Amino acid sequence: MQSPRRIRELGLVVGTLPTGPLNAITDVPGVRVGQTTITGDGLNTGVTAIVPSGWETTLPAAVAVGNGYGKLIGTTQVDELGVIETPILLTGTLSTFRVADAFLTWLLDRNPQATSLNPIVGETNDGHLSDIRRRPITPAHVHNALDNATSDLPAEGCAGAGTGTTALGFKAGIGTASRTLRTSPAGGYTVGVLVQANFSGLLTVLGRPVPAPPIDADGNSCMIVVATDLPLDSRQLGRLARRAVFAMARVGSDYAPGSGDYAIAFSTSRTATYAERDLRAPFQAVTESVEEALLNSLTMAHTTTGFNNHKAHAVPHDLLR
Repeated sequence: MQSPRRIRELGLVVGTLPTGPLNAITDVPGVRVGQTTITGDGLNTGVTAIVPSGWETTLPAAVAVGNGYGKLIGTTQVDELGVIETPILLTGTLSTFRVADAFLTWLLDRNPQATSLNPIVGETNDGHLSDIRRRPITPAHVHNALDNATSDLPAEGCAGAGTGTTALGFKAGIGTASRTLRTSPAGGYTVGVLVQANFSGLLTVLGRPVPAPPIDADGNSCMIVVATDLPLDSRQLGRLARRAVFAMARVGSDYAPGSGDYAIAFSTSRTATYAERDLRAPFQAVTESVEEALLNSLTMAHTTTGFNNHKAHAVPHDLLR
């Protein structure tokens, strides 16, 4: 038996850049996260909502596709216009469309004049631990996640959209991390990420492989949401999003053929004034944050027995040490 602990609580430090106060996506000013978790009766699933301030009047954004075996709703408009006009929701694969419909109701209630909206909903397949064909997500679950989003440290591991996911041979789930970039004595910027980890490979921690027995799971994917207050345009955010997918390799992803690996990056700033030559530090911040968030998704998860008595074991903390 072990208690969920973040990777830094185990004495393992990823990278060299300083973290934000919470070491979470919610360190980015104006970004909130809400989650609904569903367990019991063969179910381990849920909804995770990333809600940035200012979404009502659009925010610059971009999507990077590592492997497109997935259902990320709303991507073509983000690619075309370079903005998001809604929060971002994550869930289990076959619930994606029910979540999108309930999300649309929530959006229409807040904009009585709208005749076109582009909800962003991503997914990974939690069918190993949850009866995915039941599609149990209801509008109440979706609205609860959106309405109760806060700027607190988001729950990690077996929470929200990560309740039933596995990664790298162990129980995984939601993970988050952040990095700060000081650009003047008066302050700087923040890069934060949140991941929904559900992919295969050989777990690697700080460059060291940690072998695990394979899990015969249905589907292997990863959703990564990158938030920042850096004044970046859509093209620059696309460069950050690609680095987020690259960073999966640092924890041992094998980028399997059946994996849907996506990153969506957005900025809470609408003024794109950041010089290309200065992107080295933001690239490093994204890479370190994704690596740490993925490890947090594992070390904060607990052993779970789910649908058809399938089991996913938590990664042993002593093994990592």
